[in-house]
Amino acid sequence: MASDSSTHGPADGPEESLVEARPQPGLPVAYAPLCSVFRRFLRSRDLKYTQERADVLDSIIAREAPFEAEELLIDLRERGHEVSKATVYRTIKLLIDAGIITQSLFDAKQSRYELLYGQEPRDCMVCMRTGRRLEFSNAELVALRDRICRDLGWQPIGHRFQIFAVSPHPE
Repeated sequence: MASDSSTHGPADGPEESLVEARPQPGLPVAYAPLCSVFRRFLRSRDLKYTQERADVLDSIIAREAPFEAEELLIDLRERGHEVSKATVYRTIKLLIDAGIITQSLFDAKQSRYELLYGQEPRDCMVCMRTGRRLEFSNAELVALRDRICRDLGWQPIGHRFQIFAVSPHPE
């Protein structure tokens, strides 16, 4: 299963606005551009950028590893933010739809999420027996993504490629 960045951005909104705000490859993602991208996305859906949504986004940006929604909720509450479980889950869904984060399925029971927008591709293989995750990069995948987007008239922003397999190593 692959999560594809071709779904980034509002389905019915202007895609150029998302591309313009994209950081240069190799540079760290800055809070302001992501905040701006999310605000534009919410506006395109006639939704408001609330303090709770800003807190969720800020907490995600501060993370360096994939996270579960419940972990994010606990982190927000421990930092003194009054945010409901429903708001966290709805905001995660909006951030996925905006192409800012991606959902990664590491096992059949729990979804994890990670920052996607403006990041270099981090493709991975996940062992279905042990849950071990092996990240890799492959220039051929990037070239294939770019060719597919070009053939379909789309602008590539990023991608996520996951291979589910069984490792030959028992650990």
